[in-house]
Amino acid sequence: KVDAGDKTHLFSESLSCTTCGFSLTELSHRLFSFNSPMGACPECKGLGDKLDFDPDLVIEYPNNPVWTCTGKVLNLDHTSYGNSLDRTARKHGFTAATPFNQLTEFQKNIVLYGKRDAEEEVSFLSGLADEYQGLRADWEGIMTNLRRRYYTTQSEGMRFFFRGFMSAKTCFKCQGFRLKPEALAVKIGDETIATVTAKSVSELMTVFATLNLTEKQKEICHLILREISSRLSFLNNVGLGYLTLNRRSGSLSGGEFQRIRLATQIGAGLTGVLYVLDEPSIGLHQRDNLRLIDTLKALKDIGNTLIVVEHDEDTIKIADYIVDIGPEAGRKGGEIVFAGTLAEFKKSDGLTAQYITKKRQIAVPKIRRTPKPDQVITIENARENNLKNLTVSLPLGVFIGITGVSGSGKSTLINDILHLALMRHFFNSKEKPGLHDRITGLEHIDKLITIDQSPIGRTPRSNPATYTQVLGPIRDLYAETTEAKIRGFKAGRFSFNVKGGRCEACEGDGLVKIDMHFMSDVYVTCEICKGKRFNDQTLEVKFKGKSISDVLHMTVSEAMEHFANIPSVASKLGTLEEVGLGYVQLGQNATTLSGGEAQRIKLAKELSKRSTGKTLYLLDEPTTGLHFADIEKLLHVLNRLVDTGNTVLVIEHNLDVIKTADYIIDLGPDGGSGGGQIVAEGTPEEVAHTCSYTGQFLKAILNIF
Repeated sequence: KVDAGDKTHLFSESLSCTTCGFSLTELSHRLFSFNSPMGACPECKGLGDKLDFDPDLVIEYPNNPVWTCTGKVLNLDHTSYGNSLDRTARKHGFTAATPFNQLTEFQKNIVLYGKRDAEEEVSFLSGLADEYQGLRADWEGIMTNLRRRYYTTQSEGMRFFFRGFMSAKTCFKCQGFRLKPEALAVKIGDETIATVTAKSVSELMTVFATLNLTEKQKEICHLILREISSRLSFLNNVGLGYLTLNRRSGSLSGGEFQRIRLATQIGAGLTGVLYVLDEPSIGLHQRDNLRLIDTLKALKDIGNTLIVVEHDEDTIKIADYIVDIGPEAGRKGGEIVFAGTLAEFKKSDGLTAQYITKKRQIAVPKIRRTPKPDQVITIENARENNLKNLTVSLPLGVFIGITGVSGSGKSTLINDILHLALMRHFFNSKEKPGLHDRITGLEHIDKLITIDQSPIGRTPRSNPATYTQVLGPIRDLYAETTEAKIRGFKAGRFSFNVKGGRCEACEGDGLVKIDMHFMSDVYVTCEICKGKRFNDQTLEVKFKGKSISDVLHMTVSEAMEHFANIPSVASKLGTLEEVGLGYVQLGQNATTLSGGEAQRIKLAKELSKRSTGKTLYLLDEPTTGLHFADIEKLLHVLNRLVDTGNTVLVIEHNLDVIKTADYIIDLGPDGGSGGGQIVAEGTPEEVAHTCSYTGQFLKAILNIF
């Protein structure tokens, strides 16, 4: 307490304000961590968002009268709701029979929130459910009603039902920053820890390099700044300059996560370490891939050994020692085809070497397809994440490539906006698409097919035969044999999913799961059927000397020969052969298939269907994990889909795919906040004449000078 004339100034030694009562604990690193109770926002527990009822999900039928606009989530025609709703509606110039989408914003808020204003609505989120007891005499609003019932119900089933109409919303207290107000009150210059972590790696490199510090401050923090700068530099060098530090790990791709771990290892500065990397180039543009290669070389140069499993041509060419495994896939593989230096590798005649030396290569189409006249899908004013109010027109009836450097906004535009909007349009999905105004031209397509590398099944019951439905006609064929008719066996007898014909010891799996409690479950071959899946009586029925179990153990190529005279079977097997899966067993467990194999099985299934010529196929980096020869087969299949009038849209970095596209939309010019714009569009030749990064690499591969 200090007297200064007629004024008294009160000072605190305990980091507290004597006027408002606000106080701070002693500053420590835990205060700035949302994973620590000391720093986490008390409202959202450090998550940054909370589950809450979403009006877009609750109002299932906005064109309907208010009575029926909510569908099954809330019966507004119920007497207790109906009377109070009708009275409230008439007071505000509408009735419960008025279509919801014809109401003014004020009237919609009356229906949704009753008499509660926005401030009261916020207080609800931080309050307890018992505050809202006794409010039902007046119209409380749809959202308030649902929240009250959700927080007061004792039924877990009802809670599960209600969650289908909820989505994650930014925490109102921390505004999504996850931290307590005390942590957000601490600044360096004008920056809080929240605004710093919201910046991209490349932006932060500039921020920390240009900090305005006094000599004393520099002396205090120069070691910390050096550590921060070096770590940011490592992340930037492995092509992750576009990532923000607060990016959630669940939103990272496998390739991004792997490169973050790689940057951590580089920062550790260890020597004499053996590093094993599995396709680190996944998801990288050619520009960023060159940076990654420089990083790998630097890691090697300080005294480490790197084993890299890779299909990327540039990575193969900088290797000191190459081991090529083949000669083909599946049963025809598993041998070392070559081992030696790059110079020796180029003189060999293996399949990989032929592509590296250009003796064999994926050809550039002589003629580019022209889009269907007056048929485009247009996404207007896309502004999710880093997209800059983008309006994009996608021509139909052609092979479209969406390109751009890593982090330029490709996945946001296609997966987060177009895909989710189409899922809503065709399948009434509850997921909300990213921010945009509208999408026009959807009347030109009648179906959406998304083909990714997710597994075709997660249990031993799933396999290529069941997924492509080729097992159905095979079972019918066995049911028509003389032996089956004598015994009275129907088609179901030859299904390992149905009791009667299967081995009951393993319930048709061929494997028995051993629960290892705290470790991963282990599958062992069934001792009764020896992995054949069926009982002895079923196995006695044979077609051309083979039982149904023998068929499931055949490769696609072997089955093609066995069923050559059965059109219903041969046609489906032919599509699997066509996509390069002749080596895969019909009954091979889905869990043992790679992502690329699963993707091609999905494509084979689509090829076997009758085409409408109005389907849109979406693929996100389909070449991940594929050899040059597999890419060539994949492109053949994709072009077949386009040739029948459909549209194939591919997000891709692989130049062999990009150069074969009919139309390219290139995003950029950079990643993160520096991206989100269209920098070039047109045929590959037209894009090659631009100064975009993709254009520069295309110019070289298309031999344009």
